[in-house]
Amino acid sequence: VGAAALSPMAPVRARARPATAIFERLPQPPRAAPKAGDAGRGRLRLYLDSASPAQWDAWAPTGAVYGITTNPSILLRDGAPGCGPRALAPLARAAFAAGARELHLQATGSTAAKLYNVGLDLAALDARVVVKVVATRAGLEAAARLKAAGARVTLTGLMAPEAQVVIAAGLGADFAAPYCGRISDTPGRDGVAECAGAQAILDQLQAPTRLLVASLRSPADVTALAAAGCDTFALSPAVLAALVACPATDAAAAAFEEAALQLGAEP
Repeated sequence: VGAAALSPMAPVRARARPATAIFERLPQPPRAAPKAGDAGRGRLRLYLDSASPAQWDAWAPTGAVYGITTNPSILLRDGAPGCGPRALAPLARAAFAAGARELHLQATGSTAAKLYNVGLDLAALDARVVVKVVATRAGLEAAARLKAAGARVTLTGLMAPEAQVVIAAGLGADFAAPYCGRISDTPGRDGVAECAGAQAILDQLQAPTRLLVASLRSPADVTALAAAGCDTFALSPAVLAALVACPATDAAAAAFEEAALQLGAEP
């Protein structure tokens, strides 16, 4: 969703230090324990930001990907047949067959009523579907109604994350998704620092809302945010591949394999 679709909000001033600095002297509240079945992952969740079944199948065997995130722009890019519940039903089945534990699908519509109705239909596809709603005024109204109806909700398109996560926590959103890279595209702003600040705010509020950081441009963005306490990321296939790629590790693997062959191991 383009920035023009978002509610107008005053830009956040760039900081000389990361926003988390204001919390350095405050006691940090405990994080919620991982859910059953997440042993070994801690709270970390990596989502593949793709609507391509080929990409899902390629990354599923690694065990690193928790779920899948999409939006209408991604669906269009990856050749999906549509963005409504009926068109997305077979895509959802394919995602779960590929091993996704969660699938984020975005409700569309220009009014709160339309967003709510589409969101209900998306949630009805499968209990593992999370409904994404852009954090406009209409989106907030739809999200509140969806939560009341028992749906899980992601507020997405956050471009002023430190302010908008307060609203997300207030209405009980399950996820809040800031666009880190797009924020940094604005002169004088630092998306990593603002997303880190948003995470610090959620921690201080002891809110269960997860900060699902999207629009990540490089592994450096991911690792900087992880060091700041963020634990939930939507990654493009390219960024996920860059996180894995390491020529020095590949060289070490080749050397070990060569030594093993000399010791009589089978290739």
